[in-house]
Amino acid sequence: MRHNFSLIVLGGSGSRIKQIHLTIKHYIFLILTIGMVLSAITYGCIDYMILHSKASGKTQLEKKLKEQNNEVVMQRKQIQKFASKINDLNERILALNKIEERVRDLASIDQTGNAEGVFGVGGSAPEGLDPHVELTQSHHQLIRDMHRKIELLDDVAYNQHTTFANLLDKLEEQKNLMAHMPAIRPAQGWVTSTFSYRQSPFTSKREFHKGIDIANRHGTLIVATADGVVSFSGKQGSFGQMLVIDHGHGVTTRYAHVKEGLKKRGERVRRGDSIALMGNTGRSTGPHVHYEVRMNGVPVNPEKYILN
Repeated sequence: MRHNFSLIVLGGSGSRIKQIHLTIKHYIFLILTIGMVLSAITYGCIDYMILHSKASGKTQLEKKLKEQNNEVVMQRKQIQKFASKINDLNERILALNKIEERVRDLASIDQTGNAEGVFGVGGSAPEGLDPHVELTQSHHQLIRDMHRKIELLDDVAYNQHTTFANLLDKLEEQKNLMAHMPAIRPAQGWVTSTFSYRQSPFTSKREFHKGIDIANRHGTLIVATADGVVSFSGKQGSFGQMLVIDHGHGVTTRYAHVKEGLKKRGERVRRGDSIALMGNTGRSTGPHVHYEVRMNGVPVNPEKYILN
């Protein structure tokens, strides 16, 4: 038995216009056709939505990629800036090394702590970084070079600190030594007798005068010619009233025929301190100070140690 279906098409007023007879095969075909059309429309909508979503995602990705590219460019510029700063630091260390060498020359201090130089054997600095190198391909190479240079400069800075510390110690030693070396006149006046052979004013015999005599009025101030400690203050035979200052390093100075000592034994004095008043005590022909400089007990010419 065949089943037929009728499809009635109505007009706008509800009146029947046309009646179409369909078999079940036609009906199934119609249903399948409508389903396929609806599926195609649905698939098209979904595909459009997917494409739209991908297009939107691509726009976001392109925006993010652009931001990342801008960040990479900024980082590369920053790397170039750091490379320039590393080169500047390298130049400053070289300048400090030049200053150190100049100070050593002026102070006559040999370099002992870092004989190979601040940058190693020969003391020459390695080649500087090129901050203007194209970073699109040499990006990683420049960073590696920067790391190596920073490690080198860190070692160099440590060595420089050590050498400067050593130099300061040496300068301090020299300053201390210079402060304890006689360097000024013990009194104002005129030299009446030098460090040489002379005819004794008392015996008229030829004798060696072991110091210099500086004459002036009674009471003229006599000063210490270097830092030291008073090791003797009192009467000493023909020298009359005398002071002896021990400056260390085997150096002593003597001030004889003074009227009065202003310092006592054991007192510490500094260069230029008043230590006595000029007089005429002991075996003397007039007010003056007999001044001696002795190195390890041996008299030396005091005039070689007067710089003023």
